[in-house]
Amino acid sequence: MDADYWLQRWQESRTGWHRDAVMPLLQKHWPALDVPPATRVLVPLCGKTLDMPWLASQGLRVRGVELAQLAVEQFFNEQHLQPQPQSVPHGTIYQTSQIEIINADIFTIDKALIADCGAVYDRAALIAFPPQMRECYAREVYDQLPAGCRGLLITLEYPQHEMQGPPFSVEEREAHRLFGEQWDIDLLEHRDILADQPTFSGQGVTALHTSVYALRRRGV
Repeated sequence: MDADYWLQRWQESRTGWHRDAVMPLLQKHWPALDVPPATRVLVPLCGKTLDMPWLASQGLRVRGVELAQLAVEQFFNEQHLQPQPQSVPHGTIYQTSQIEIINADIFTIDKALIADCGAVYDRAALIAFPPQMRECYAREVYDQLPAGCRGLLITLEYPQHEMQGPPFSVEEREAHRLFGEQWDIDLLEHRDILADQPTFSGQGVTALHTSVYALRRRGV
């Protein structure tokens, strides 16, 4: 999916991935990562997710990356925050005391802005990319994260031929293929959610599961 596709989705308010509440799977499983206070958490393709304020409430420093400036503006307006903008290579970073969002293409931002993140939360990023883009995403984002980095990865699994993504199906073997050489991967939860997702069943999807993984990058 190219940049214009996502920008148009935001312009047309076709943002079905956005939740009006904090992701329950984040609240349930994040404590298992035992991320130290004040750690900087990367949230790729963050949109205006309410998961960012929740992470900040846990004493963490949040660094989101979002292509759509409209999403960035909406986030800070809805959170009643007044960020300080600062130009960075290939984008602009909007900063508050605990939450900052880089308005940029995650594939082109300065890699130093990723390299100091000791944690990562990926709910809607990996599954946003078709198979041919996931390799690049893993290399340009996850490969830049430091040794010891801890992460929470949430994916969807469904018969890919039954629906055209995004979101795309990412099975467990695909997660291990993408990250297994450099990351320890533990499956924390795998459950059937089809009954709770009428959008999928309405498009003819016959099976839908969500998986939650704990990640930890091994020494480099």
